[in-house]
Amino acid sequence: MDDERPDADLPDAPGGEDGLQIRVLPSIHQVPSGQWDLCAGVGKPDHNPFVRHAFFSALEDSRSTIADTGWYPQHVVVEDLSGDVLACAPMFLKNHSYGEYVFDWGWAEAYQRAGGRYYPKLQCAVPFTPVTGPRLMVRPSLLPSLAHDVERGLLGGMVELASRLKVSSLHVTFPTATEYDTMTRAGFLPRLGEQYHWENKDYESFDDFLSELSSRKRKSIRKEREKANSSGVDIQILTGADIKPRHWDAFFQFYMNTSDRKWGQAYLTRAFFELLSERMGDAVVLIMGEEDGRLVCGALNLRGGNTLFGRNWGTVVDYPMLHFEVCYYRAIDYAIEHKLKWVEAGAQGQHKIQRGYMPKRTYSAHWIADKGFRSAVAEFLDRERAAIISDIEFQTDLGPFKRTKSSP
Repeated sequence: MDDERPDADLPDAPGGEDGLQIRVLPSIHQVPSGQWDLCAGVGKPDHNPFVRHAFFSALEDSRSTIADTGWYPQHVVVEDLSGDVLACAPMFLKNHSYGEYVFDWGWAEAYQRAGGRYYPKLQCAVPFTPVTGPRLMVRPSLLPSLAHDVERGLLGGMVELASRLKVSSLHVTFPTATEYDTMTRAGFLPRLGEQYHWENKDYESFDDFLSELSSRKRKSIRKEREKANSSGVDIQILTGADIKPRHWDAFFQFYMNTSDRKWGQAYLTRAFFELLSERMGDAVVLIMGEEDGRLVCGALNLRGGNTLFGRNWGTVVDYPMLHFEVCYYRAIDYAIEHKLKWVEAGAQGQHKIQRGYMPKRTYSAHWIADKGFRSAVAEFLDRERAAIISDIEFQTDLGPFKRTKSSP
């Protein structure tokens, strides 16, 4: 992608905001980690671990996100005259649509069938990570009026980069609801998705959670847990220095097995997991199962300020209900013990509803250069949004929680 590289600097922030400069940086290491993390809200009660500088550096240094893998970093930052970073957006120039979880393969095929060139495109995202979090990351200490100008400049810089590179489109995936509204007002096409999240309603124990379910669902979950825990697999939750190289060796093999079976390729390298552990081990929650001295299954989670995020799972054994126990129920146990508000167990999976993980909206926003193509996509998204909203309402009604009698 060398021929697609932009100049290092873009024009001053749109709208006449004095004293702001927008830059495009091809490596996370060109942004001071402390300044990036300030914009990302690291340390806030609801901080998201996936937008930490350490996460992006682990991806880049492990060669998981480089030009050769089709994830060429193009991070956009807004600086003041002294060079301090006031805002940033994690951006990548891409020549494919792998590892995004918001599927646009149909768009690419249709545009190319009509004679257009869909790739390369720009992606504002956390690679390989279907987790909602900030994308237009503005330093929270800024006064509201300045923060508005800076966010406007950041978004304008992203569009300017897309125009300068002459790409077909710019996609912002899994932003927050507030950012989604901001980008929709700015003319981006809005798209909805859905995931399944578990909410901690101040439970003191797993039994407290079960007490809110219907009798049939409560009995079903208890039977699943009994069956999984009678398999002979010893399940442990590991964090920080408790995670050793042998755990990562085993987990990487689980990850590779799952990748081969589901996708046919692995996005993350073995080095990524080691770097993740070294640079942000405080956020890693690794749930591992061991049988007769052999590690046989594992689930990788990252802990944020108020949420446990489930990411990857794999196993070399086939025991009934083990997947549900390791990925869903132990995550709930952890959230209750550590008083976390949410558990997000990754993309897809309607089977999660009957285990207390309820459907929630996710968001993306899309800028498309070609007006005719944009119009066609907009019509599709109008229909898709209506279907997603209807599906979430329908699935919520099927949830496992006790039904309360409505007032006469």
